[in-house]
Amino acid sequence: MPLMWNLFDLWRTGTQFARMERCMLSVGIQSLGEIRRMDCYYVDKTAHVPRLTRAGKYHFLSRPRRFGKSLPVDMLKKLFKGNGKLFRGLAIHGQ
Repeated sequence: MPLMWNLFDLWRTGTQFARMERCMLSVGIQSLGEIRRMDCYYVDKTAHVPRLTRAGKYHFLSRPRRFGKSLPVDMLKKLFKGNGKLFRGLAIHGQ
């Protein structure tokens, strides 16, 4: 196997490789609703929300500009507003 492969075509399960459907990258999209509606790639980090909400009252997101602060904040906003339909198929759904 070559050292590099197209990450958009392949996904790895152990030592097996399988074809993966191509999705759009969510470059510049800062709304979870839009990402889900357009079927873009999205890394589900909603499993961390319960721990985050129990960990403290204030949280400081120290990341460089254009480095992913708006999308997690939008995800939390939509979650606490009760938009359950948006979270179907994600780790937080049903909790």
